[in-house]
Amino acid sequence: MSVAKDFETPEDVIFPPGDLYGDEPPLETYLHLQQMLLLLKCLEWWWRNRNDFFAAGNLTIYDSPHQRKSSDFRGPDFFVVLGTERKPRKSWVVWEEDGKYPNVIVELLSNSTAVTDKGLKKQIYQDVFRTPEYFWFDPNNLEFAGFVLVGGSYQSLEPNPQGWLWSQQLNLYLGVYQGELRFFTPEGQLVPTPEEVAEQEMQRAEQQMQRAEQEKQKSDRLAAKLRELGIDPDTV
Repeated sequence: MSVAKDFETPEDVIFPPGDLYGDEPPLETYLHLQQMLLLLKCLEWWWRNRNDFFAAGNLTIYDSPHQRKSSDFRGPDFFVVLGTERKPRKSWVVWEEDGKYPNVIVELLSNSTAVTDKGLKKQIYQDVFRTPEYFWFDPNNLEFAGFVLVGGSYQSLEPNPQGWLWSQQLNLYLGVYQGELRFFTPEGQLVPTPEEVAEQEMQRAEQQMQRAEQEKQKSDRLAAKLRELGIDPDTV
């Protein structure tokens, strides 16, 4: 990995093509995959009207034209870059993206990656990427921690009373909800998945239909009572 963010190079230096494919192994378990997809689709839906960010999971970040695949390092499980174009990418190639690195990174811990995520990767994200916020979460035992870059070093984020951690970069909380890492608004509302939104809308539609049916039954009973009294309900 490169240890600097200086992209000024001699004129005779030729960078490799920027359309590099990601080169990442599969996520540890199906649980890890589901968690990564959950974060991605929630943020994509919440920011559905924005076009100034890129969010991805398990995607290679190339920060140096001399970078080689290493068994000791792989791309973040989930990351967000702000102030960039929202479009599909095969990988994140720093020298093709105005030198931008992720603003937020989330790693999903497992038995085989926890040591690296808490050690080597944390050091790289602090010293090389200079990523403002770094979080890790273990989908198995629900271990959750977050760090903010202060004066070049990561400092632990303090949880709120609900145990959530604030992301100034995203203007959202991250917290554990029903065994999963989720986003919450500044007001404390859960950021839903598109499926949850559809389910809520379906429930509201069903409730409206039930209320309409109840009103119709009430009106029918009233009309029947008026007829018993010899009154035409249509004239009332």
